[in-house]
Amino acid sequence: MASVYDFTVKDIRGEPVKLERFKGEVLLIVNVASHCGFTPQYTGLEALQKKYHDRGFDVLAFPCNQFGAQEPGSEKEIAQFCETQYNATFPLFAKVEVNGDNATPLYKHLKSAKKGLLGTEAIKWNFTKFLVDRNGAVVGRYAPNDTPESLQADIEKQL
Repeated sequence: MASVYDFTVKDIRGEPVKLERFKGEVLLIVNVASHCGFTPQYTGLEALQKKYHDRGFDVLAFPCNQFGAQEPGSEKEIAQFCETQYNATFPLFAKVEVNGDNATPLYKHLKSAKKGLLGTEAIKWNFTKFLVDRNGAVVGRYAPNDTPESLQADIEKQL
């Protein structure tokens, strides 16, 4: 079975990033949006990044405009928003689709590896979170209303 490290994605500037560069780290992969009721979770995501980064942890944020058109901006606007509004230091990636025929291969893998409620694969909304262990295996899937703070025990188990 593929691991998260087998994928290449584009960063917020459009540059390719091989996720193998995060090999050996614990990751929290999140589809984010700037105009969502859950957008304040950026504060919690940044707190996790700061608390655990030195122990081999990163939040990987993937903007997505598929839910209520809540991420309408360009990558440059998204990066500026995250930096100025939330002082985000975690890696930001290019806008992606997480559902449907145009879903990015990484998200197809995440959804297949860890199904949602009642065995569904579809992402229901922005701020769905996937926890990845140091071997690149998806070990957790969390709903948008699961706050970043509520994931600390699961993250610490992986660290």
